[in-house]
Amino acid sequence: MRSALILATVAGLVLGVTPASAEPPDQARQRDFRAAAAEFGVPESVLLGVSYLESRWDANAGTPSTSAGYGPLHLTDVLAANAGGGTHHDKGTEDPRGDDSRPPLLPKPGPVIEQLQKLQTVNEAAALTGLSTQDLRTIPKQNIRGGAALLAKYQRDIGVVSDNAADWYGAVLKYSGASDTGSAGTFADEVFATINQGVERVTDDGQRVKLDARTVQPNKQQLDKAGLRKSTSDNTECPHSLACEWIPAPYQEYVNKDGVLTYGNHDKGNRPESQEIKYIVIHDTEGQWDGVLKMVQDPTYVSWQYSLRSADGHVAQHVKAKDVAWQAGNWYINAKSIGLEHEGFAKLGTWYTEAMYRSSAKLVRYLAAKYRIPLDRAHIIGHDNVPGTTPANVRGMHWDPGPYWDWAHYFDLLGAPFQATGNLGLVTIKPDFATNRPAFTGCVKAGEPCTPRGSTSVILHAEPDENSPLLKDPGLRPDGSPGTMDVADHSSRVETGQQFAVADVRGDWTAIWYLGQKGWFHNPRKAPNAVGGVGLVVTPKPGKATVPVYGRAYPEAAAYPAHITPQPLAPLQYTFSAGERYSVGQAMPSEYYWATTFDPANHTVVRGKTKYLQIQFGHRIMFVNADDVDVRPSFWPY
Repeated sequence: MRSALILATVAGLVLGVTPASAEPPDQARQRDFRAAAAEFGVPESVLLGVSYLESRWDANAGTPSTSAGYGPLHLTDVLAANAGGGTHHDKGTEDPRGDDSRPPLLPKPGPVIEQLQKLQTVNEAAALTGLSTQDLRTIPKQNIRGGAALLAKYQRDIGVVSDNAADWYGAVLKYSGASDTGSAGTFADEVFATINQGVERVTDDGQRVKLDARTVQPNKQQLDKAGLRKSTSDNTECPHSLACEWIPAPYQEYVNKDGVLTYGNHDKGNRPESQEIKYIVIHDTEGQWDGVLKMVQDPTYVSWQYSLRSADGHVAQHVKAKDVAWQAGNWYINAKSIGLEHEGFAKLGTWYTEAMYRSSAKLVRYLAAKYRIPLDRAHIIGHDNVPGTTPANVRGMHWDPGPYWDWAHYFDLLGAPFQATGNLGLVTIKPDFATNRPAFTGCVKAGEPCTPRGSTSVILHAEPDENSPLLKDPGLRPDGSPGTMDVADHSSRVETGQQFAVADVRGDWTAIWYLGQKGWFHNPRKAPNAVGGVGLVVTPKPGKATVPVYGRAYPEAAAYPAHITPQPLAPLQYTFSAGERYSVGQAMPSEYYWATTFDPANHTVVRGKTKYLQIQFGHRIMFVNADDVDVRPSFWPY
């Protein structure tokens, strides 16, 4: 036996074939895909393509995705993930409407949704392979085998025996978990587009995986035989490549618990004719799909324009772009934005699927082109970047989609990657997502370490020293204490794609201006956490020791007609002092959308003469009066 093994090894070397045991350890996952495909009779390209659309081949440290999926093949186990109902609008003190002219809108808790069988594919994989659900969730090799077994079963179910990847379209449709032709077809089309394009990358645990490009024209006739509900994108505002579904949010009157006639759950408008749409706001739901849909259809709840499902990237539209949804907690931002809710749980430290990233990027590209919204982080913002409107509500603002949303990958999909434009006074935050793993706490239980995972967040320190304190945010921490590493505390944290003015450089450390302080982050040349940039910055005009910063760009009192009460211009509790510089995102008009009645004929856009500039003042964007500051190139000598 030993001599036979030696001869086989020698023969392999002579023929140029490397024995499996001698292959590099960082190609173990590639071997696992190859072996599982052979074991269960699945074309390797199909297995790799499905896995890429679910997880980009990542292991994610054995933790669940936003839709309770585990491992490279996204085997779902909602019972283990313990993902509950409700949404992020149930938590905290944020008023999603954010309009001071109306009483605060504090949504009731959402319904707890029954755990769905479709989110328990791990049980079926266990029955097919004889493996435990624990091994299928936590061991990538076994997870891949479980996914291959499911694909093989789905292929048997449609009664097609073939080793041609083109004939596996139906099995891929089934693997998506979608119940309608549109979303299942979108998922399958993305899988086969990936097969045709080819892709290779290093996974989050250092495995090198490659899917060679090959021309495959899938048998799409299988879509009509899949037994799925016919879907239509009628009445939706979506690109043709997405199968969107119209699930309208109600605009209707009702009597509230105090016996007062009111209405919900959004406001009618006439955008962009009445007001420009300046932002697209990225949210996560903190709830499961079915529960989220029930909430947005409740007239007493709140609203947003689009929801995106995690498992397959399916999109539902609820509010037309011309109308104003109650979603961002800041009425000025609401009136000038479109809100996208992504099925997910930022607080739990879950990960987002590639299928959802791709659908979201297609939708945002379409909306940005239609409404002329630049593809940058001054216009495509997270809910966590939306400022509080007054000092009193800064602390209650929400922080989704959280530090695990991959902004760099998202902007790559948008076709607007973050790139260096020269070291000329600005930096664009851009850590390596896979290796940048801040030591956050509180994902599951307060104070306990989160599972280490890739993040787009970079932590700021008071000095160029990892052991120095974090910065202070008087809005989030009024007691004057420095920020913490709690996953929800962004007192001293910047995000990928955001641009900041450079304040100082010492060796491998870079300081930026942040909330009136110098914030230092480690930025070595060999492994940078930011790239150089150039642009415009603002600084207080000569003679001004400080200038106020605002959470909204409202008109001056004289601009309001007699029947509309002027909205207060309340500066936030931050100090912007002489000598500091902050990057300019865009020039903003002073506007207030008065929409306090059910009859949209009474709605009015109040426009003032005051001009504002949006700046990247901290983790959140803020506004300054253009008359208070000088605008200069970032490389201007100070």
